[in-house]
Amino acid sequence: MKRATGLGGVFFKTKDPQAIKQWYETHLGMKMDEWGFAFKWIDPNHPQASSLASTAWSPFPDNTSYFAPSDKSFMINYRVANLEALLAALKAEGVEVVGEMQVYSYGKFGWILDPDGNKIELWEPKDEGFENN
Repeated sequence: MKRATGLGGVFFKTKDPQAIKQWYETHLGMKMDEWGFAFKWIDPNHPQASSLASTAWSPFPDNTSYFAPSDKSFMINYRVANLEALLAALKAEGVEVVGEMQVYSYGKFGWILDPDGNKIELWEPKDEGFENN
């Protein structure tokens, strides 16, 4: 069974979401909508795909100063291929599932906790023309 198939998003806390969205739009050119910004990736299985997108995910030790001076919390969203089956498997493996799965027109969402107590969001998107590899 496929597990994580990609990085769906990174979510972080801030004191003023509107101001931080304006800062990123002004200084990094990220055109915002109500929720923020969406990077568009190319599906490598799509006939017109000309390149593969990549997203770096790097765990750091809890005593790193790499993120200084920020002390903000964050949550990572991972794309998955079959959320219901994955949540059942994770629960059977002893992973703590948080809350109930939620279904929206754009996909299904579920949540788990990792061993450090970080909340992780799992998302089975409804992407037309984009496969969950």
